[in-house]
Amino acid sequence: MNARVPRSRVTHDRWLVSYADFITLLFGFFVVMYAFARAGEKKQAQVSRAIDSAFRSMGVFSDTSDHKADADGDTANAVIDEVSPERVKADLNRIRRDLTATLSAEVAKHTVSLEMGPDGLVISLREAGFFESGSAEPKPEALPTLRRIADELGTTPYDLRIEGHTDNVPIHTAQFESNWELSASRATHIARLFLDMNTIPADRLSAAGYAEFHPVASNDTPEGRAQNRRVDLVVMPRTKISFAAPASGNPSGPWRKVTDGE
Repeated sequence: MNARVPRSRVTHDRWLVSYADFITLLFGFFVVMYAFARAGEKKQAQVSRAIDSAFRSMGVFSDTSDHKADADGDTANAVIDEVSPERVKADLNRIRRDLTATLSAEVAKHTVSLEMGPDGLVISLREAGFFESGSAEPKPEALPTLRRIADELGTTPYDLRIEGHTDNVPIHTAQFESNWELSASRATHIARLFLDMNTIPADRLSAAGYAEFHPVASNDTPEGRAQNRRVDLVVMPRTKISFAAPASGNPSGPWRKVTDGE
């Protein structure tokens, strides 16, 4: 008796193999597209920060845009390049409120004022409370106030530009030949003092002297001149100047001001 040869069965499930291959390829495609999208978001965020920095340098921070910071209130570890302009404004307004409370006695005596400026928070130190006339050395009694300011700013990730200003009355002494030297020396003395306190890193500090050319009041009255004799502490987001790539593409063109991380 001949053995019966089994008949081959035709399966109708072979399409599953092709379908599985197609699904695998489709999954890989979307993974690659998602990776490209994430890279695009980072670049868009960098462009957005650069645009916002340019507009912020032309305008004034507004108290009406005050938002609450994170619940933990910890801005020391924040990375400025990765947070929104609203968060920066909220941080600076929080610093302003905290310092206003800490320096309430000085604010009441009008030796310290705090306000939002084009570049950030401006802490203005009037000459009457911090310097003798014609001197660049801070008064000994002003050191505790400067220490409180340094302690507060040392917990933030922001830069600090220290600006010396004078009135328009000429000065010519053995130490200072003009208001330029006096204003610059006052700014650098405050910078050196903050460095000695070990609260603010050196790479976040800068100092400049503006003499009488950036007044906040009229120099026609004693009261106005007293307001102009000051040192301003400008708390602002970290920025850098790029000398490698002028905005116009022309080596002689204007330089770009960009945020770190561009």
